[in-house]
Amino acid sequence: MSVANSRLAADGKTGKMEQLYEYLAGIEFRQKVEAIVEAFMTMKNDLENEQRAFAKIWARREKQIGQVITNMALMYGGIQGIVGQSTLPEIECLELPEGDDISSTGG
Repeated sequence: MSVANSRLAADGKTGKMEQLYEYLAGIEFRQKVEAIVEAFMTMKNDLENEQRAFAKIWARREKQIGQVITNMALMYGGIQGIVGQSTLPEIECLELPEGDDISSTGG
């Protein structure tokens, strides 16, 4: 009885292996793999497009922020020139760091 069951199982395996081979070698499997790869390629292209768009947005925003900081420093320096440097409080982020005195650089 166990020999008969073993033979049936072996016959079933052979049949399933043949079916699996036919499926893997067939056009349907190839089409499904192609569809999956195409979907991933579309996702990859979308991601690259988004990265480029955000890089552009971030570059523009960095430039705007730099312009605001520069204009604020120019405005504050202009006011200091009018009312006197000792009249306005020192804004540390607008000052040179310690040891970076302009007079020591030859300028």
